[in-house]
Amino acid sequence: MPKAAAEVAVAATEPLLLRRRRRITPLGALGRGLSFALGFALVLLHTTPADAAILPEDRSDVMYHAYEGGGLKVDGPSVLIRKAYKDKFSLWGNYYVDMISSASIDVVTTASPYTEERKEFSLGVDYLHGKTSMGASYTNSEESDYSANAARFSINHDFFGDLTNVGITYARGWNEVRRNGDDLFLEDAKSQSYRLDISQIITKNFIVNMNYEGVTDEGFLNNPYRQVRYLDASSARGFSYEAERYPRTRTSSAFALRGMYYLPYRASAKAEVRTYSDTWGIKGWNVEFGYVHPLTDKLVIEATYRYYTQTKADFYEDLFPYSQSQNFMARDKELSTYINHTIGAGVSYEFNMNWGFLKRGELSLLLDYMMFDYEDFRDLRVTDVPPGEEPTYGLNATVIRAFISFFY
Repeated sequence: MPKAAAEVAVAATEPLLLRRRRRITPLGALGRGLSFALGFALVLLHTTPADAAILPEDRSDVMYHAYEGGGLKVDGPSVLIRKAYKDKFSLWGNYYVDMISSASIDVVTTASPYTEERKEFSLGVDYLHGKTSMGASYTNSEESDYSANAARFSINHDFFGDLTNVGITYARGWNEVRRNGDDLFLEDAKSQSYRLDISQIITKNFIVNMNYEGVTDEGFLNNPYRQVRYLDASSARGFSYEAERYPRTRTSSAFALRGMYYLPYRASAKAEVRTYSDTWGIKGWNVEFGYVHPLTDKLVIEATYRYYTQTKADFYEDLFPYSQSQNFMARDKELSTYINHTIGAGVSYEFNMNWGFLKRGELSLLLDYMMFDYEDFRDLRVTDVPPGEEPTYGLNATVIRAFISFFY
């Protein structure tokens, strides 16, 4: 399900090619939550700078994104405009659309494929005073059975001759969950997140960032359509389905350590290690490496690799022994034990412009190839074996993001 304030920007003033989304939740980027995550990430990439008390540049961005994998397709455009006022304020607005088509394994085994559209609007402002910058934003996302709202405030300040930057972020989400075809179903979900960032310039070529983020969720936290399965000798297939049930609270925390080293030939190398845990029993960690290389003054290429692994939630099972066998029951593959590998590549090209108020432009193309291996989520499309002996499920997915940016 969509979760407001799930992502944060590393630095809003970096070129689009250098940006990477950061999640407080496990890497559950599949399903309906992916669309909100991508949209909210783009919004936060244009909020308060994380590493320096400066206002972002005046710019307009047009993005097309596409995700395809495991029977799920998500694509759509996004437009963002940012403009400063008197070198103190920077205002921005974002419009984002997702077209979603799902015939994922969860859908084809328990329901019918569906299509839907999600629209998102965001507004924000940044304020600069001396070495302190502050930002505030509001995001609303609407789809046929879900309304998501998020508000965010951040403040950061430079210390010790601008070698150290400390930032604090608070975000709050309040959402309404509905179920198509059931006018009586209405639930609420709320979230709060707290984040502390510390960036330190070690040498003229080496910078380190440390951050901690905690999230609390409350309310209806599961998918109103998803079901669990349990052994049932009276069923011809050997099992039956019933609605899943989640706890109504969840607290999660993540700690990350990142470093970037600028090489003598204008290239840079990046590395990250991050840990995650929550009160549902999930523990995960990831490591990521990246390399950015300028081919010319205008053309830059990038390559990344990310490895992520997590354990399952305490109340997750692929196959329960009988109906209502425990208080909480889940069969969401994103709560299972799994491993993910992501290989990324990107290219950006900057060009000069002499068109009135336009100074320059930038074209960027990013491609991620994701490989998921689920260790205890089984493929129910295989029907010629006893329940619980089906092969485990895996999928490959691609994420494409194409940008054109105008600076003025």
